[in-house]
Amino acid sequence: MPETAARPAPTGATPPGRGLPVTVRPVRSPADRAAFLDVPYDLYAGDPYFVPPLRFDQKQILDPKKNPFFEHGAMELFLAERGGAVVGRVAAIENGQHLAKYADGNGFFGFFDTVEDYAVAEALLDAAAGWLRARGLTGVRGPANPTMNDVAGLLVARFDRPPSILLPYNYPYYQDFLERWGFRRAMTMWAFYVHEAYMDTERMARGAAIVERRHPGIRIRPLDPERFEDDVVTAMRIYNEAWAANWGHVPYTDREAIHLAKELKPVIEEDLFLFAELDGEPIAFATSIPNYNRALKELPRGRLRPAGIARAFAAVKSGSIYEVRMALMGVIPAYRNAGLDSFLIHHTIVNGRGVGYQAAELSWVLDTNKPMINGLEKLGATRDKEYAMFEAEL
Repeated sequence: MPETAARPAPTGATPPGRGLPVTVRPVRSPADRAAFLDVPYDLYAGDPYFVPPLRFDQKQILDPKKNPFFEHGAMELFLAERGGAVVGRVAAIENGQHLAKYADGNGFFGFFDTVEDYAVAEALLDAAAGWLRARGLTGVRGPANPTMNDVAGLLVARFDRPPSILLPYNYPYYQDFLERWGFRRAMTMWAFYVHEAYMDTERMARGAAIVERRHPGIRIRPLDPERFEDDVVTAMRIYNEAWAANWGHVPYTDREAIHLAKELKPVIEEDLFLFAELDGEPIAFATSIPNYNRALKELPRGRLRPAGIARAFAAVKSGSIYEVRMALMGVIPAYRNAGLDSFLIHHTIVNGRGVGYQAAELSWVLDTNKPMINGLEKLGATRDKEYAMFEAEL
């Protein structure tokens, strides 16, 4: 007989089977894996702000044969069931790159989704914690899906509209459930938003001119499609150097960088992937992606089927995608105070306006990065969504 898994919980105000015992088990079969993937599509069905992730991408992230993360990391997936229905999921994660850098004994949790019932959340987090303890880890941090370089963080404020591309969305009760279990906030991350109607474009132009006067050999160049992989690896090496001292940073391996870039290649626009070069040497970069979440909302359950693709294409053609997300930026430390962050933002906005983008989200920015926060606010950007990472001792 074919393998079967419990049916996902239906949507509704009352979680199914409330009062019945919760069981949590590891994912073992293809049917279990399919049920694990189904959880967010069922849990958020009908939520106007949820953007279904592409199911194909989610499969690849969890596939040890496809995701280079598994070259240094390990992951155990768990399903929570009650009364014959799937009511939640979680992943327990050991990140070898993190442990090699910090040697702090921290594991991670991710892919955390639960109905609005603390008993379910507690059982899931207990299972993840048990797996991490069994591997000798002494702390847990998250959510990370599966790393800080992927979709990471918990949305803790501004639940009133969809997230930007490659950022998480969750129900407000998640924070309460984590804190009840024993988690505390480890870091706050901000998404800044700026629209051309409110940005100080003159200030940005003046700042860019000052950078050019101070560094006569500086120039901006876009990503070169003829050397796509080389450019991506260069950008990630700058990123790793620039972010090395930042909270939670874990370096991309070259294979992880290339894997990520190949996944994003269909949505990368060359004029929004910029390098700052000084006398021909790359010293900084910034990558922005059109906010295709407005189109992805049209794909039912994240599946690339003809009707959904047609609606998504119509959304793109209608001009409803008018904003970009600046997702990554890095300046090598020797040039950190040379104004290159504003220089790159200026050129990104100029290039974006040239092809019809009117606004940008810059996210996320660590709460401890005061120079960046001050600079963005001076340019007219405002703090918008608030995200956080949480941690607990095991």
